[in-house]
Amino acid sequence: MSNKVNIQRLATGVPGLDELLGGGIPEFSFNLVAGTPGSGKTTMAHQIMFSLAGPDRRAIFFTVLGEPPLKMLRYQQQFPFFDIAKVNQSIKFVNLAADLLEGDFDRVLARIADEVRDFSPSLVFVDSFRSVVQSARSMEAGGAGLQHFVQQLGMQMTSWLATTFLIGEYLVPEAESSPVFTVADGVVWMSQQVHRDALVRKIQVVKMRGQAQSLGVHTFRIGDDGVQIFPRAMMKMAIPITISGQQRLSTGVKELDQMMGGGVPASYSLLLVGPSGSGKSVLATQFLAEGVRQGEPGVIAAFEKSPNQLLSHQLNAMIDSGQVGMINTRTLDLSIDEILHDLVAMIGRLGAKRVVIDSLSGFELALASSFRDDFRESLYRMVAVLTAMGVTVLMTAELEDQYTMLRFSSYGNAFLADAIVMQRYVELEGQFKRAISVVKVRASDHSKDIRFYDIADGGIQIRESLAHYHGILTGRPSNGGGGCEIKD
Repeated sequence: MSNKVNIQRLATGVPGLDELLGGGIPEFSFNLVAGTPGSGKTTMAHQIMFSLAGPDRRAIFFTVLGEPPLKMLRYQQQFPFFDIAKVNQSIKFVNLAADLLEGDFDRVLARIADEVRDFSPSLVFVDSFRSVVQSARSMEAGGAGLQHFVQQLGMQMTSWLATTFLIGEYLVPEAESSPVFTVADGVVWMSQQVHRDALVRKIQVVKMRGQAQSLGVHTFRIGDDGVQIFPRAMMKMAIPITISGQQRLSTGVKELDQMMGGGVPASYSLLLVGPSGSGKSVLATQFLAEGVRQGEPGVIAAFEKSPNQLLSHQLNAMIDSGQVGMINTRTLDLSIDEILHDLVAMIGRLGAKRVVIDSLSGFELALASSFRDDFRESLYRMVAVLTAMGVTVLMTAELEDQYTMLRFSSYGNAFLADAIVMQRYVELEGQFKRAISVVKVRASDHSKDIRFYDIADGGIQIRESLAHYHGILTGRPSNGGGGCEIKD
């Protein structure tokens, strides 16, 4: 062939699905939407159909031995994508139950052919196709008849220039032996998994001919607007990432900037660790407030408490003015991809340069239990994606109150951070005093001092070093050592 055939890709209207498919559904393709019962196959099929159907692109929806069309439509009308004006105009529903009960595949094919010929649709849906498979087992033709039926249906739909979707409830053992999977141009697998007390929905593009689909398993939700998919965000390496530490962002605390060698290097991830009440959220708020003063919008994902408990008047004012965006994290059983999807969308909308995650412990609790097992790996991917966007990330992590050992991360996540700032308590003269130190700043020199600080109305106020205080008490210089064991 001398001329390349260009295949048009149809936008599905399902948020996130086109990205998984590699740009949309190939026109005139033969597709299977398969999965476990209740996983959202019919809802997604309707969402695609109502999005694509119109006067110039009609759709026909065949129902087999599944639920009656009237019952199905009663529930589908609750979604905003459902347009009653399209029914019987651009969209037609046909019940094939009586034809299939006769046990004759040829009759079913003939009925489909007649309906398609009369309505001239560009989109054809058959739901539930597993009913056809089960009927085949009771017929004399059996598997051979089913394979012939699938091949004939596929050829007919292609010859009529129709994009076809077969919807079916399949289990993995059936799927591996089903002729439908062999003939289909595209296969989308949907499932729902119960892990402890959480239910998580997943979707995978098993096959999509002629285009590069997004590999792996992705999460999705069925909400008030229908199906929404959250593709696994991956760091794009088209532009080499270098760590130079030349451009600095102020933390909002002048003395801390000096301790870090001039502030937080841009596009770094900063891990702020400390025990309860040490002022991590206070410093995170100052970090965002300084960004607002510098014309750098920010985003906060607050997992620690409810918004009313967490937000200070200063942070509330920044959110109300639109200079800082807040991710809604009140819903439990989230996935990393869902949170990252919302973060990336808000960063793009605001042009944000700073992101605060407060805190990692609350973040982990907000995740569905099935995602906590790979929390460390998923968090690494999220930080990599955000910093690759040019965003500077501040994460807070609460540590146990231990006074004989320094541990920078209770999750072993310190390796994620390009910089670490530690807040701790020091017992002196019968009182607990707060102390702060810079543990590391990659590719940059920084202060090794441990300095006292107070929390006042203006925020964090850093004072003299522990060594200076010890020298005053003893009358001689001291390195401030306390024989603590330091662990990462």
